[in-house]
Amino acid sequence: MNTISIQNISKTYTGKVPVKALQDISIQINKGELFGLIGPDGAGKTTLFRILTTLLVADRGEATVEGFDVKKDFSRIREIVGYMPGKFSLYQDLTIEENLNFFAQVFNTTVDENYDLIKDIYIQIEPFKKRRAGKLSGGMKQKLALCCALIHKPSVLFLDEPTTGVDPVSRKEFWDMLTRLKEQNITIMVSTPYMDEASLCDKIALIQGGKILSVNTPIQITNEYPFKLYAVRSENNYKLLLHLRNQKEINSCYIFGEYLHVTFKKEMTEIAGAEIKEIQPGIEDCFIYLMKKNEVNSNERIN
Repeated sequence: MNTISIQNISKTYTGKVPVKALQDISIQINKGELFGLIGPDGAGKTTLFRILTTLLVADRGEATVEGFDVKKDFSRIREIVGYMPGKFSLYQDLTIEENLNFFAQVFNTTVDENYDLIKDIYIQIEPFKKRRAGKLSGGMKQKLALCCALIHKPSVLFLDEPTTGVDPVSRKEFWDMLTRLKEQNITIMVSTPYMDEASLCDKIALIQGGKILSVNTPIQITNEYPFKLYAVRSENNYKLLLHLRNQKEINSCYIFGEYLHVTFKKEMTEIAGAEIKEIQPGIEDCFIYLMKKNEVNSNERIN
């Protein structure tokens, strides 16, 4: 049995202009898996997390966490999951120590009882345990929030964009912590807009506009990229970008750092006045391809 099972979940926010936040989402996540939900802001990641943590009710579809239905068994689910929302939601006026003790009491436990689970994380912020949460840096807030989400020893952990707005060093430290938690057989579902973090997951789902574009391992997704991909660079990349996009033999062309990433309709190995080399596609290349493919398919259905 899957630890997290999502079947045909849909959610629309009503208003003057209705927004389809989730459209027929289906995902299966195994026990002890580190699963990434990868997509930009507004893709539907937070909506899905709020449904799975029983804070929001879907319009259609079914979902279970550890076999418990998110609608019928919401009280049981809240006992066994840890949830770290995207926005820092701990008590700003309480100290690190006070926040941790408060959340332990909410779940009828103590910090000492489950200290082994949070020890590796807590020792990094323990020297500042008397400092108020509102005075912490982004990385320290992140570590405190994770400790509070873990203090009742959950079997499933939901982390909604936990590394957004923190420095690169804190991001790396955080993913190292997730790897250690996974070794304790905790199922982790994490969302992120950072494509480079996808490779750190066992399995990922690419999501855009409330739709799942692909679900697979990072390696399998990149292996399924259907074109040869080239990195191209010239003295004026923007001018080259405009030129290439007007060429009929160009399949796709977009800026990627100091290079353009280009695919061709026919085999090509040279572009006048530019450096060109074949490269392996990354998750971001695959995401762009799948997103454009989905847009084409949607337009064809409409027409």
